[in-house]
Amino acid sequence: MCSWCWGFRAQLGLIEEAFPGLPVRIVLGGLASDTKEPMPPDMRAYVQQAWDAVEATTGATFNRQFWDGRNPDIRRSTYPSCRAVVLARREGKERAMFDAIQLAYYQEARNPSNADVLADCASSAGLAMSREDFLEALDAQETQAELEQDFTLRRALEANTFPSLALAGDDFPGAGVVVHRGWGTAEQLLPQISKHL
Repeated sequence: MCSWCWGFRAQLGLIEEAFPGLPVRIVLGGLASDTKEPMPPDMRAYVQQAWDAVEATTGATFNRQFWDGRNPDIRRSTYPSCRAVVLARREGKERAMFDAIQLAYYQEARNPSNADVLADCASSAGLAMSREDFLEALDAQETQAELEQDFTLRRALEANTFPSLALAGDDFPGAGVVVHRGWGTAEQLLPQISKHL
């Protein structure tokens, strides 16, 4: 649910094309914790300004109908969508869920802070679990514990800007090496990645 990550989507695709054998893992950042409270007006303005900046910088498009009243009591809670990706990871469908959430949010003007939207995303991502099982697991303590492991890894990488790109594995010290923090073009990032491989 990070608009800069949505804007990075095309660049990530180009990076993956350039390094077809390099596995990509999404490490979840947990931008906004669980809340039932509506998004305050100043936060709404901030998020809309971020969408404007992302669109101007990256060319990514947004469905602005999200803000036109079709989503009463808009909440900004990204932990549910992060947990949905954790559940999809268990089935090897992490990327499909990630993509479904981004499309629901930015193109269909649906709020993935809501469990019913995430259950729809699980269906479109092809998760095998039933809707009922998904909704139950979405708020389970063990799902949150798995999400906390991602937060721990993100902190270990010092990846405090979204998106960040890191390389990890046996050839890298500790949790890995952050190659880039923040949005960037594939043209900028490919030489940085190559330098570390």
